Amino acid sequence: MIQFRNLALARGARRLIDNLTLQIHPGWRVGVVGANGTGKSSLFALLRGELHQDMGDLDIPTGWSIAHVAQETPALTTSALEYVLDGDAELRRVQRDLLAAETAHDGHLIGELHTRLQEIDGYSANARASTLLHGLGFGDADFARPVSDFSGGWRMRLNLAQALMCRSDLLLLDEPTNHLDLDAVVWLERWLAAYRGTLLLISHDRDFLDACVTHIAFLEAQKLTLYTGDYDSFEDQHAAQLAQQQSLFEKQQREVAHLKKYIDRFRAQATKARQAQSRIKALDRMERITAAHVDTPFDFVFPEPDRAPDPMVTLKDVQLGYGDKIIINKLKLELRPGARIGLLGPNGAGKSTLIKLLAGELAAQSGSTLFGKGVVFGYFAQHQLEQLRPNESPLQHLVRQEPLTREQDLRDYLGGFDFRGGMVDTPVGPFSGGEKSRLALALLIRHKPNLLLLDEPTNHLDLEMRHALTLALSEYEGSMVLVSHDRALLRTVCDEFLLVADGVAQPFDGDIEDYLVWLDERRNREAAANVGDDKLARIAAREADKQDRQARLQRRRPLVKEFEQLERKLAGWQGEKKLLDERLSDPALYASGDNALVQTLLKRQGELAQSIDVGEERWLEIQTELEEIGEL
Repeated sequence: MIQFRNLALARGARRLIDNLTLQIHPGWRVGVVGANGTGKSSLFALLRGELHQDMGDLDIPTGWSIAHVAQETPALTTSALEYVLDGDAELRRVQRDLLAAETAHDGHLIGELHTRLQEIDGYSANARASTLLHGLGFGDADFARPVSDFSGGWRMRLNLAQALMCRSDLLLLDEPTNHLDLDAVVWLERWLAAYRGTLLLISHDRDFLDACVTHIAFLEAQKLTLYTGDYDSFEDQHAAQLAQQQSLFEKQQREVAHLKKYIDRFRAQATKARQAQSRIKALDRMERITAAHVDTPFDFVFPEPDRAPDPMVTLKDVQLGYGDKIIINKLKLELRPGARIGLLGPNGAGKSTLIKLLAGELAAQSGSTLFGKGVVFGYFAQHQLEQLRPNESPLQHLVRQEPLTREQDLRDYLGGFDFRGGMVDTPVGPFSGGEKSRLALALLIRHKPNLLLLDEPTNHLDLEMRHALTLALSEYEGSMVLVSHDRALLRTVCDEFLLVADGVAQPFDGDIEDYLVWLDERRNREAAANVGDDKLARIAAREADKQDRQARLQRRRPLVKEFEQLERKLAGWQGEKKLLDERLSDPALYASGDNALVQTLLKRQGELAQSIDVGEERWLEIQTELEEIGEL
């Protein structure tokens, strides 16, 4: 097990963890949660041996293999498949040793290495690596592409696949879903639920945590507290603890009353039965979990937008793509005021491409695109974080945007996004991804958009900020198009869904659970379509194996026969020579005076010695050949 005893951890002068005494048993899958900056990633660095505790002890079983996702990926010429295989260090070591043994014709070592290769499932390594790549969204054509061909987000997926390829005892994953689409997230959570080692997982995706973990470790105020159960169970326990504090309890009641009012209003307006019922369930669930977030540092709402045109956006027979590659064809869409649309679809189907069209960042290849007069866009995507000015503070960004607004009002507004004290005046360059995302959202909201276009807005955001954003979006009066792998967010804020798949975008009559069923059915269809090819491949492999076996059998049979005959001959020669040696060592033989007999016996002794030498040399040659052929 992993044991922490009276452990303290600091970064510089800042104490992150104090007096930690905790045990994590083998096979536990622990979700590590807490606000950004509390020390979760530093705890992982400690477990990897990259940091050392300031006080106390940390014991990890000797010999444990620890896997984690590398944060950097050099522009390698190695193929994607070979890069993932590199994650299994012992497999690569055995393969190198086997090549060296074959070069040296060391039959005994070759046999041992093949045995070890079988023990570590080395013969199925390529199939395992292919499964990981497919699950994380790579196609067959990507397997042979060099790592340097992939963008940063896709290289992070390769790093994740490499970590999963490692046959680890301890797996450390720090926000692994940040660069994944929903279908890859669902695949990963199923893979992790079946993982046999010990898992420590930092994530801000509540559904993902619920599907993966057996325990929650909550890091707050330098204390790491362990809870048994999934994230939902943790929230219930945490809310009960917070409710004991009267001031927080009163705030909780105000939040719940406000949320109930919104739920009642939504029930009265609901028109689409299935999506409406799904949304009501999500909002009812949010009412229950609000109590666990009453001490959140975030407090903001979207200002009421200006009147919107009707329709806001009209797309007719639009074709989207890049160069000769068509992504979506014959797209028809009419966005009306109040629309709250979630975009669903497998990786690479065109969800982000459609968002870019609506935001005006991408022109249609053909068809008609019409924007209503008075549409005010609020577009959020990860690449926009790069447009923040690194030398300017959050306050300077907001002053540039609103030079006539009172500075105190701007400071108060930024405080709702937890930019307080000196942080509001600190240049944003060194900010974390979550802090930059919060600032980008704060700047976007101040524009009073009547159409929000959000592409993965929760990436890098911690659970508290996600909850605050979900509440704010639930009460937002404008229209919205959302791409997200956060199922809790999609369930709560979307009234309808658009399925983007196979070159088309069309309404999806269902909720998130229905979409997950659709994904499974799609995977099953694809697997069934590949059955023919797989069957032919298996038949070809079996035939090749049969031919190889027959060839080795034909080579082995005469060797075995010769080996057995040679052993019998050697036994006879050695027995006869032993008797001759004893007779020739008897003084009575020489006293008899029969020189002719002595010469005959000496000659036979020499012949037997030569036959034995030649026979033993041949015996060794046959033994080596049989080891190279192997067992059949």
